[in-house]
Amino acid sequence: MVIESCRLCPRECGGYRDNKTGKGFCGATALMEVARIAPHYGEEPCISGKRGSGAIFFSHCTMRCLFCQNYEISHGGFGMEISAEQLAEKFKELEKSGVHNINLVNGTHYIPQIRESLMLYKPNIPVIFNCGGYEKAESLKLLSGIVDVYLPDFKYADDEMATKYSGVKNYCETAIKAIDEMLAQTGGLRFDESGMILGGTIIRHLVLPFGTKNSIAVLNIIKEHFGGKAFVSLMAQYTPCGKALSHKRLNRKITKREYQKVLDALFDSELDGYAQELEASGTEFIPSFDLTGVL
Repeated sequence: MVIESCRLCPRECGGYRDNKTGKGFCGATALMEVARIAPHYGEEPCISGKRGSGAIFFSHCTMRCLFCQNYEISHGGFGMEISAEQLAEKFKELEKSGVHNINLVNGTHYIPQIRESLMLYKPNIPVIFNCGGYEKAESLKLLSGIVDVYLPDFKYADDEMATKYSGVKNYCETAIKAIDEMLAQTGGLRFDESGMILGGTIIRHLVLPFGTKNSIAVLNIIKEHFGGKAFVSLMAQYTPCGKALSHKRLNRKITKREYQKVLDALFDSELDGYAQELEASGTEFIPSFDLTGVL
């Protein structure tokens, strides 16, 4: 595959990508790279369940979040090349292992290749597209009918913060348009008899240190724009990683007081969804990116 001028993400950087070259912002070539393929148990209850979510962690990223917990693979690009045919076989292996779903983690820059894999084999369990919210609606249309569940972040209501912490512009407006497209594709939330998700959209938000004002504004935007169409997943798992370790405002976990303030706003909003326990933070919850399941 050759991508002469990449416009897959909202950056529309126009980078040239072939099987050996990745001149776009994300640094990814036209070949997919993955760092881990294995059952994952750290997602929402309706995703991880008892048997785990079949998580496929893609390398590289269209964002530059200073605090990324997957810094080694998102910024560092660690991973191994995998073809569309090989990925389709991994879908089969995960499905056979008994996981509840296929969880495509951070695959924005590989949407055409992911589509190709899913056209080769569409699993008989839900397919989840797990992303940062900074998506191009036109690119998401390529996944229409083959992705069952969208799991986007909604990181920022404050675009200045988005630029400072994640290196992106117009994040809020972009995320709203992207989630509108996701909801148009998936429709309302659907669950099986055991409470596992079959279809729909869950919007995640991670509370950051000194970020309560931003978090409350995000919840207000979600309620205003998406109402009861999607679940909200409020996350307390922030752990300083990557460049956040040396950042004066990001180099600590959130406090009980900060999280409670956002929790109160979530309850007042009457939005449906999940809220993590404050104890869910820590490096022990971050998976090992050691090519498990890839080799």
